[in-house]
Amino acid sequence: MKYVKIIILCLLMVSCSSVELVDNWKNPDIDTYIPNKVLLIGMTSNYDARKQFEKQLQEEFTSRGIESVMSLNLLKSSFTSEKKTKEELKSLESNLIDNGFDTILLTKVIGVEDKIEYKKNYDGYDSTYRKFKEDYLKYQDVFYNPDYYEEYTIYHTETSMYCICSTKNRDLLWKGYIDIMDPQSIHETINDYVQLILIVLEEQQLITPKIFKEENTIEAIQ
Repeated sequence: MKYVKIIILCLLMVSCSSVELVDNWKNPDIDTYIPNKVLLIGMTSNYDARKQFEKQLQEEFTSRGIESVMSLNLLKSSFTSEKKTKEELKSLESNLIDNGFDTILLTKVIGVEDKIEYKKNYDGYDSTYRKFKEDYLKYQDVFYNPDYYEEYTIYHTETSMYCICSTKNRDLLWKGYIDIMDPQSIHETINDYVQLILIVLEEQQLITPKIFKEENTIEAIQ
């Protein structure tokens, strides 16, 4: 199973939207964790992206037998775009606990970085230049030819899972740092991001594996 998940991770990193897990941390005091009811929060002002992200996560959690609620269905749509006080967030946690929630999964963009990458073997020149004019002609394109380099953007994101259990300490369970490189499609990027989160959470034993319907299992065996 781990071998299959490693393959999936590699595919995600070379896909069109190129989503990569840079680092992650798990609370050393937690071996396994089974959430009962999760609030899913995508912290972005882009309503459509937030809706798709939270909805896809909810569908995946449901397929694993975990109850989850989109923040868009529970909180005001302006929740992630307006500043909140410590008292307001404390009140929110208390209300969530009163309504049976024990977990919050929060995703947010923590930085944006513009990159420039020079193309390799641009015009077939030999890598060793014996004369001044050859060297100069090769690299003048850095300034005059936009085809010589590629510009792209990296979005540095962070996803965190918090326990807000009423009978336990309200602690951070897991945090993952994920880079999204040069996203071209919101749909593909969100799909890859969600799949990556789920793979890692399963590996860390913080959510249960997907539940397959019995008829699907029988068909697969046949």
